Amino acid sequence: MRMLVIGSGGREHALCWAISASPMLTKLWCAPGNPGIAQQAELVPIPAGNIPELVAFARAQAIDVVVPGPEAPLVAGITDALEQAGIACVGPSGAASAIEGSKSFAKEMCEAAGIPTARWERFDDPAAARELIQRRGMPIVVKADGLAAGKGVVVAAREEEALAAVNAFMEARVLGQAGAAVVIEECLQGEEVSFFALCDGEAAIPLGAAQDHKRVGEGDTGPNTGGMGAYAPPPHFPRELQQATMIGIVRPALAELARRGTPFRGILFAGLMLTAEGVKLIEFNARFGDPECQALLLRLRSDLLPALLAAHDGELSDFDLRWSDEASIAVVLAARGYPGSPRLGGEIRGIDRALAVPDIQVFHAGTALAPDGRLIAAGGRVLTVCATGRDLRTARDIAYQGVRAIDWPDGFYRQDIGWRALASG
Repeated sequence: MRMLVIGSGGREHALCWAISASPMLTKLWCAPGNPGIAQQAELVPIPAGNIPELVAFARAQAIDVVVPGPEAPLVAGITDALEQAGIACVGPSGAASAIEGSKSFAKEMCEAAGIPTARWERFDDPAAARELIQRRGMPIVVKADGLAAGKGVVVAAREEEALAAVNAFMEARVLGQAGAAVVIEECLQGEEVSFFALCDGEAAIPLGAAQDHKRVGEGDTGPNTGGMGAYAPPPHFPRELQQATMIGIVRPALAELARRGTPFRGILFAGLMLTAEGVKLIEFNARFGDPECQALLLRLRSDLLPALLAAHDGELSDFDLRWSDEASIAVVLAARGYPGSPRLGGEIRGIDRALAVPDIQVFHAGTALAPDGRLIAAGGRVLTVCATGRDLRTARDIAYQGVRAIDWPDGFYRQDIGWRALASG
C-alpha cells in the first residue's frame, strides 16, 4: 500500500508514526512534512494547500491512499480533486467539510439534526453584533465564521473583550475573510472534552476522547492557542457518556449530512461541553485535533491503516479497534511569543535524550533543519512530548522528564497539563 499523508505538524507526525507500523504499508510519503516525520516517511516539498501539485504527485507515484491532516485543504476540496483523479482520500468532501469551514453551517445542521448546542446568532454587520453583546450580557463567545487555525474564538468574560473581538474580526480583519461574519453564542459551562469518531458516510466507530488545554498560560489563563497539551482518557467522560455522544451527536450529524447529499467520510471531531443539562456540542471539526491526535494514537493497539481503508470504502459497520488501558499525555513545546509572533531560528538540542526515557515519544511540528544540519524552531508550536503510563500522574511525570531533557532556550511549555483531572482525582 502506497500512502501519502498531507501536513507538517505534530498531528501529521503522529499519523505517519502510526501508519508506518502497518505491515500493509509498502511506501509512505508526507507533504511537506518536517524533520521528525522524515524518520518514518519520504518528504515531498509540496505545501499542504497546493492541491493541483499534490494530485499530480499522487498520480505520478501511483499513490493508493491519501490522508490529509489539516482542515484547510479539506475545506478547499482536496478530497474531491483526488477522488476525481481516481485516488482514494480518507477525508470528507469540500461540501461535508463545511461542518468545520463555516460555524453557521454547523449550527444550522445541528438545529436540523436535533443536536444539543449553545444558543447562537450569526452576524455580518458589526453594529448588530455589538448590539447583541450589550443586550445579552457576559460571559459570551464570539467566533469567526470561517477557518482561523484555532485563533478565531474569544470567550469573553467582560463586555470590552467581546466588543474588541468583533472589531478585530469584522473590521480590522485580523483573520482575513474568515472573520467577515461572526457567530455569537451563549457560553456553555462545564468540562470541555474532545471526542473523535471515524466515519464512512453512514457508520462510525469511536476513536476515543481527550481533554485539550487551549489557553497559553498555567491554570487555563491567557489567549487561546491551537492547543498546549492534551491527555487521554478524560476520567469525567466515561464509556456511557461516549456512547450517548455517538447516539445523540455523531450519528445524527452523519445522517443529516447524508440527507443533504454530502456524506461525511473521515475523522469527525466533536468539541463537547459536559454541562449540568447533559453533553452539548461546542463545534465540529473535520479532522483530528492537535495535540489530541498525538495523545490518542499512543493508546491505539490496532493497525490504523485497515481502519482508514474501511472508512473510505464504507465498511465500518462491523469494524472495531483495540485501545490500551494506559493513560497518555501530550505536552506542547512552543516558541516564545506564541500565539503572537513566535521567536524563530533557535537551535533545539536533546531530543535524543528525551527519546531515551522509557515510554516517551516526541512528535515534531514547527521544526526545520538549518543549512549546517542543526535542528531549529520554524513555527509557533514546535514539538509535542508524549508519554504513556499506568495512570495519568505516572504518564505526566514521564512526559515532563522528557520535556526537561530538551535544551531549547527559546521555548516554553505549560507545566500543568492534566491539572483538572489530577485535582479531581
